Amino acid sequence: MLNYFDLRKGIKFMLDGQPYEVLEFQQMYKAQDMVVAKTKIKNLLTGNTVEKNFHQGDTFEEAEMEKLEVKFLYSHRGKFGFCEVKDQSKRFELTAEQIGYAAKFLKSNQIVSGVKFENRIINIVLPVKVNLEVTEAPPGLKGNSAQGGTKTVTLETGAQINVPLFVETGDIIEVNTETGEYVRRVEE
Repeated sequence: MLNYFDLRKGIKFMLDGQPYEVLEFQQMYKAQDMVVAKTKIKNLLTGNTVEKNFHQGDTFEEAEMEKLEVKFLYSHRGKFGFCEVKDQSKRFELTAEQIGYAAKFLKSNQIVSGVKFENRIINIVLPVKVNLEVTEAPPGLKGNSAQGGTKTVTLETGAQINVPLFVETGDIIEVNTETGEYVRRVEE
């Protein structure tokens, strides 16, 4: 059993019969020394995100999840198709809401982790960092070189992120899938 204080970022727990993941956790003190956990949680079945406060007496059951390797196949009209790596005949679809922000960094044939709950794959987890090719990059304009400048580029997945001025079309860059930020240029 988990208590309210165990609800840290990344913890998966059961609430009202459905699995949730903690996205943000903040401890607050209220009048009369009452401690409240202010959280932002995501329903892993629907993808909906809600803010909820939990109190000292609240307890939760930990959500039992299983991970397996899955391959990203395609995206079409907000749906993302996957198959299991070990048995490619087992295919499934997830919505953009279920996957969340990480959907912007999925590329064809990429291997990711599938999250299985009650014999059904309900979500995926990308690696924290992925390498993607820059498909469109405006020229870097020279200017105030005392401060690092940035420009917006388009990646092979269609995502747009800010990068340093020296990044050019065709470069492979490392991107943090949790924050959507440029990490470094990858030398091949």
